[in-house]
Amino acid sequence: MDDVTFAKAFAEELEAETPATLKCLERIPPELFGWKPHEKSMSFGYLATLIAEIPFWVTTILTKNEIDFVEMKHLRAQTTMDIVTHFDDNVAHASELLLQVHDGALSVPFTLKRNGQVVLASTKRESIESTINHLVHHRGQLTVYMRLNDIPVPSIYGPSADDKHF
Repeated sequence: MDDVTFAKAFAEELEAETPATLKCLERIPPELFGWKPHEKSMSFGYLATLIAEIPFWVTTILTKNEIDFVEMKHLRAQTTMDIVTHFDDNVAHASELLLQVHDGALSVPFTLKRNGQVVLASTKRESIESTINHLVHHRGQLTVYMRLNDIPVPSIYGPSADDKHF
């Protein structure tokens, strides 16, 4: 599959995952942002923010040749709407850039670093491919946090136990 076709298909997949992700993010109350299910776990607010920022990774991959996680600036959300808006903005920008991809643009090397150390080196295409999996993985993690806090889990790929018609 050429880069243009891949990028268009990826933009469509990102858009397809957006409604369910928004339904989850919209339910996270700010008073639980600091909650963790275990001392080694990330906080509820950090996890929600991470999910909101994953589409930004696509933007960064398309516009730069590397990401250093230590240097990335993260949203300091005060409200649920801060996270929802951040996610919406990041999806819109990533989708817009994906639709501008030209052939050959995604075969360029991309490097993921942490504090200057290479964590992963691949092509831009390979890096973008993994972001949806990353988003879905952390959204699943978020639904566990929701369940542990008696927050109704929305339908994602089908009814959840909290859907009235289930």
